Amino acid sequence: MDQAQLADALLPVVLEAARVQMRYFKSGTAITTKSDATPVTAADQESEALIVAALARIAPGVPIIAEEAVATSGLPQALAKAEPRLRGGFFLVDPLDGTREFVADRPEFTINIAHIVNGVPRFGIIYAPAMGMLYVTTDIGQAVEVTIQPTSKATRFADTGATEIHTRKAPAEGLVAVASRSHATPGTDAFLGQYKVIRRTAAGSSLKFCLVAKGAADIYPRVGRTMEWDTAAGHAVLAAAGGTVTTLDGVPLLYGNVAQLFRNPDYVAWGRQPLTPEH
Repeated sequence: MDQAQLADALLPVVLEAARVQMRYFKSGTAITTKSDATPVTAADQESEALIVAALARIAPGVPIIAEEAVATSGLPQALAKAEPRLRGGFFLVDPLDGTREFVADRPEFTINIAHIVNGVPRFGIIYAPAMGMLYVTTDIGQAVEVTIQPTSKATRFADTGATEIHTRKAPAEGLVAVASRSHATPGTDAFLGQYKVIRRTAAGSSLKFCLVAKGAADIYPRVGRTMEWDTAAGHAVLAAAGGTVTTLDGVPLLYGNVAQLFRNPDYVAWGRQPLTPEH
């Protein structure tokens, strides 16, 4: 299945998951805390079950690493057994990225699905249901965005009026930086302090990658804890639009690190290639 086919197959899936989430959004849904001290709601759990079942139908036999399953199962041994299978490609699923935004009644939460091949995110789809914004890779080196509501019955991206997006060359006058709304850290401030940043904006969830992917920002650093399912879909969209994601040391960010239980190192999303300080 190529990227365009996978995008079409997942379009009705993310719309259905979005409808589940929107039933809970601004409803005062109950919040519980996972073992890692992060929040989870019924919207996370129900939409993940829907997405995982759909992926199993769409791509039978391809391993699926989904956030809530990992969080609730305590999987070190199971993951170790799965590692050889992951080398042949696997899905990463964050059913509701930005749960803190969701429970605070802010619209910046997303559904993230990525396909990883040899440690590299080759496909990604991101949908922000409350904003009606969807981003997806539809071919190698091609990413698109479209405004589409959860109530849509669309089954093909060709019918949605999607438009291609591209990153931009870093402006000579200075960079627009985007950073996490809920996870600001001194390390992020210190990193950005090395660069000529003329404007800084905050956003939630994987939408930060999308802002860089469509040329609305130039750099997004994250110094602090993240997991691979948080970043893989956004990484895929950004890479297809012309960008790069590296560690702080400039090494490409890779996926499938079972030994670290899918924890990411600190990273930077760049509009094009990594920049030297004081750019």
